[in-house]
Amino acid sequence: MGKYAQLVIGPAGCGKSTYCNHLYEHCQAIKRSVHVVNLDPAAEAFQYPVSLDIRDLVCLEDVMEELGLGPNGGLLYCMEYLEDNLHEWLGEELEGYGDEDYLVFDCPGQIELYNHLSVFRSFVDFLKNDGWSVCVVYCLDAHFVTDVAKFMAGALQALAAMVKLELPHVNILTKVDLMEDKNHLDEFLFPDPELLLHQLAASTGPRFRQLNRAMGGLLEEFSLVSFLPLDITDEDSIADILGQIDMAIQYGEDAEPRIRDELEDGGDDDDDDGGGDGGDDI
Repeated sequence: MGKYAQLVIGPAGCGKSTYCNHLYEHCQAIKRSVHVVNLDPAAEAFQYPVSLDIRDLVCLEDVMEELGLGPNGGLLYCMEYLEDNLHEWLGEELEGYGDEDYLVFDCPGQIELYNHLSVFRSFVDFLKNDGWSVCVVYCLDAHFVTDVAKFMAGALQALAAMVKLELPHVNILTKVDLMEDKNHLDEFLFPDPELLLHQLAASTGPRFRQLNRAMGGLLEEFSLVSFLPLDITDEDSIADILGQIDMAIQYGEDAEPRIRDELEDGGDDDDDDGGGDGGDDI
């Protein structure tokens, strides 16, 4: 097997760490090894065990104190520092991981890091060059579906991250278990831009009509943005998401020939005991 990784990104407070925790618990339950990596230099506490921690390299609190930066500026500095030290720090940390290892990177929630800056593009390029198969997992709070304008903005952010990172990509609507009304949820899992534009026109003024049409056309042209629902009270929900991610990065596909070989070897032994020549002819 190869080396596999998830890059969990999305806006602040969208449930990235909660997703990582429940993914870890699910993998523990099914006897599957997974290692969670913290890439948020501002993180303070974790529900899951942290295998690697960016705070061993750089910490937001220290940067703000020493350089006199605010939270946003300090976070940008931390991530650029990570970008400058990918080979020295991350390269050394990943030396202990090899075939059959599966990493989940819990990332900070500043949108600029994925949509505008080069840091995460450099990060994924480093992982790919090191032999890792990577899937981006973009988390969006299900609360966004209560306001079509917010949902359109979130969908465009997801699309921007897809275009910027150029990796297999799975979008998740988190916190579905907290929704009171789930009757219209399916409309947003596979969004129809035409339907959304009608709703958007009703909530925005006429002067935004051309802009709304342009945004809808962009989503329709790419036809790439769809979402999977995450309900942390439903074990099948996290299992379905993990299955989709596994397919995206072809996790475990190279294990199938080994299973077939073992079965064939066993079959040869049986044939030898009871007349293997017929099997050789086949």
